[in-house]
Amino acid sequence: MTQTTERAFETHVEEILLGQSGWKSGANAEWDKERALFPARVFAFLQETQGELWQQMRDLHGPGLESMLVAALVKELDIKGTLHVLRHGFKFYGKTFRLAYFKPAHALNWDIIGLYGKNQLTITRQTPCHPSDNSTVDMVFAVNGVPVATCELKNPGTGQSWRKAVNQYREDRDPRAPLFQFKNRALVHFAADPDEVHMTTRLAKERTHFLPFNRGSHPGEIQCGGGNPQHESGYRTGYFWEEVLQRDSFLDILGHFMFIEKRDQKKDDGKGGKIRVTTETVIFPRYHQLDAVRKLVATARREGAGRNYLIQHSAGSGKTNSISWLSHRLASLHNERDEKTYDCVVVITDRRILDQQLQDAIYQIEHAQGVVKAIDQDAKQLAAALIDGTKIVITTLQKFPFVLRGLLHAAGAENQDQATDEEKRQAKEWETAIAARKYAVIVDEAHSSQTGETARELKAILGANAAPEPEDGEPDWEDRLNQIMQSRGRQPNLSFFAFTATPKGKTLELFGRPGANGTPEAFHTYSMRQAIEEAFILDVLQNYTSYDTYFRLVKAVEDDPNVPKRKAARALAKFMSLHPHNIEQKTEVMVEHFRLHVKNQIGGRAKAMVVTSSRLHAVRYKLAFERYIAANGYTDVRPLVAFSGTVKDPETGVEYTEPGMNPDVVTGKPISESQLPDRFDSPDYQVLLVANKYQTGYDQPLLHTMYVDKRLDGVQAVQTLSRLNRKIPGKSEPFILDFVNPPEDIYRAFKPYYDATSLQEASDPSKLETLKHELDQAQVYFWSEVEAFAQI
Repeated sequence: MTQTTERAFETHVEEILLGQSGWKSGANAEWDKERALFPARVFAFLQETQGELWQQMRDLHGPGLESMLVAALVKELDIKGTLHVLRHGFKFYGKTFRLAYFKPAHALNWDIIGLYGKNQLTITRQTPCHPSDNSTVDMVFAVNGVPVATCELKNPGTGQSWRKAVNQYREDRDPRAPLFQFKNRALVHFAADPDEVHMTTRLAKERTHFLPFNRGSHPGEIQCGGGNPQHESGYRTGYFWEEVLQRDSFLDILGHFMFIEKRDQKKDDGKGGKIRVTTETVIFPRYHQLDAVRKLVATARREGAGRNYLIQHSAGSGKTNSISWLSHRLASLHNERDEKTYDCVVVITDRRILDQQLQDAIYQIEHAQGVVKAIDQDAKQLAAALIDGTKIVITTLQKFPFVLRGLLHAAGAENQDQATDEEKRQAKEWETAIAARKYAVIVDEAHSSQTGETARELKAILGANAAPEPEDGEPDWEDRLNQIMQSRGRQPNLSFFAFTATPKGKTLELFGRPGANGTPEAFHTYSMRQAIEEAFILDVLQNYTSYDTYFRLVKAVEDDPNVPKRKAARALAKFMSLHPHNIEQKTEVMVEHFRLHVKNQIGGRAKAMVVTSSRLHAVRYKLAFERYIAANGYTDVRPLVAFSGTVKDPETGVEYTEPGMNPDVVTGKPISESQLPDRFDSPDYQVLLVANKYQTGYDQPLLHTMYVDKRLDGVQAVQTLSRLNRKIPGKSEPFILDFVNPPEDIYRAFKPYYDATSLQEASDPSKLETLKHELDQAQVYFWSEVEAFAQI
């Protein structure tokens, strides 16, 4: 791209923003770089929208009003942050000045709508960004004189892509400068060029982390990857300038999406103990989150209650935030006649942090308490919440009373036959009240699979029509939900919004919508491929290896006289002389592979999972691991086992339970099912042996390697192997060693969710020696250089 086209691109961006996107041009002459404000714009907005209060303050303070106001505003911005001040105003001598007005959920308040129209959004070019020097930032975006965003605009035609902008923010921008102070002035920073947009909400020099803000190569399709498609403007990032930064859109993001996320983390105190540290993050929605929530809300507003929506968002999509935003928007949604679309939003999930996060986000946006109620007691508490005016109810699938038996249980009866007349009357009242209200039900796939309680409780609610639970079957939220939907049919007062990364065929039938070819498809999609290419999750198939292939690799290395040997590699090869058919042999392979290749990954914190074919196999694997580790005197690998209920070994007659097989290495006491995730997270344990548990919904970023000794098909294969896809610093190449499944079967399972994935047989190690020979002959390098490099 030439300098002419570079200028054309910058001119195009400015014309779009100042034209159809509704921004005004700002002036650097009005910029106060010491305070990082446009004071004149602040005063103009206050006078126009709150003239009476302004005049009161003028009469009280005279000509010194402006300097006093700026001082008060700066103080509150530094204490409470930009988001809080824009949404709730700032105090000045006992009075509150509003600094922005956001569009209300309905059109009944004409005064607020009029004030909303008076917001002044300005864009200022080449604005001084450091008080101590003359460096400038390409664009500063401000709302009523307060900076809310910055942008470095680059162009590949001059060798300066968005990556150059990222480096500029990391290397040349001082996070301590007023404009860049975390959450106190500009809330988000964009690095953009004609093809891509990336963003960060916190500058931290070289630790600054940018996230993609792109639509994806094929928006809405399974094969969608990173980047952006062509745009009618001629620039792939046209959507950003024309849609995202459009005046109403940007104010909506500021007013109803952004929030400060607070998380408690345990960190080393340097003395061998742990301290609890609270971290804050400014959350700006990623593009697919913004797009999904807005499209869902617009369609629900148009269609009303009684419709179903399937949201197919991959792991790494940020479903917790998407669900939070969607539930908040639906709770205040009004149709074109300004009637409430839903009386109550019910969120069905097992995400422990969702209720508190949702409470915090809504309080930041509305300053309202009691909007969200978490049901943590019984179905009776749930029934009351569904009819008492609570806007958002968070509960679990087994507590949601879809059928009469569930309502009777909520009223106090253990079953319908034993219900008293009073309990039946109470249940009837609840049933009538619930039927008269409209509900949006958001169902989240992330249900804990750590215990069997979900299946048992839900079966009691569903009654005799529930399908029998196979002995070793893991509770599957999607199957349960599909059973409920089929048994009840579509309800005119219920809209379902189902979030899942890997929808089954039946789920698509019940929740999907007819696509272009007439088959059901998801309402909105964020693909696994895009999540991988945008580096939010890892590609678990990149190092998927069948045992046969792995054996051939090791044998080829061992037999090649040109490949240097390592003692540990020879030891491992010994165990591969025959394909292992029994648990003892496989245990040997797993333990030695873990100690040789896995344990030092992720800074020595890497963990592994062994997927077994049944609860009895899990028990026998645990015993085999303990015997082998003890026989070899190993102290660097300790296993835990996870399975439901009690298992009796038919050969020995001994009965086993999960807690009984997991004595705590520290206390000696049995580790309960609820304690197991936390104990496995500790450095005390490295391997988790599972039987139909922890294969779905389990989020442990330290899982690096998986040993598969179970037939896996379809969605189950995708969900199980995806336990390794979580990212953490130092983790780059998860590894899967599969003793059972043919690679082509695994590829076939992943194909519907990640069309670009391909499984290839392992490379021939001899090709490396051939390549080395060719390079030697061409004298590309000197061997002394190779040895010197190896010492680095």
